[in-house]
Amino acid sequence: MKDVLVAGVGNIFLGDDGFGVETVRRLAERPLPDGVEVVDFGVRGVHLAYQLLDGYRVLVLVDATERGGEPGTVYLIEADHEPAETPTGAPAVDGHRMGPDAVLALLGALAAGTGGRPPERVLVVGCEPAALDEGMSLSAPVAQAVDPAVELVLRVIEENRKPGERADRKASPCGSS
Repeated sequence: MKDVLVAGVGNIFLGDDGFGVETVRRLAERPLPDGVEVVDFGVRGVHLAYQLLDGYRVLVLVDATERGGEPGTVYLIEADHEPAETPTGAPAVDGHRMGPDAVLALLGALAAGTGGRPPERVLVVGCEPAALDEGMSLSAPVAQAVDPAVELVLRVIEENRKPGERADRKASPCGSS
């Protein structure tokens, strides 16, 4: 089982929804311990669900997260790592509109069908968006939240890595969205 997957999700064409993608782009420039993988999944939620079947102990999702706070507020949320039960029949899958809940539900269905295991722990590093309108730039408060979010993800990685690992390698390049 691999250690930690940090997954940036969101649509870079919808303003602040690109927060997760930008955060993992910056995170990929930092030294990371062995066993940590950083990937820009963008809107490819189905791809994320399938990659999780490879077996990760911890999943850190980075995404814009509406919780009613001030725009630019960064949250650390412990998600229920047991995906909600999927109704009988094939889950409805829209590869370009899958939020974290839908990804985890799909993962539950895929894991049951393949014998794979979902992560033991799922955390969300989220940022309160200001605008989710069409456009390719983050609003000022969300852009200012990216560096603090990177630092928060690094702390989460440190707290969740296996003992004896060293933080001395660069992340692999992010995929494209």
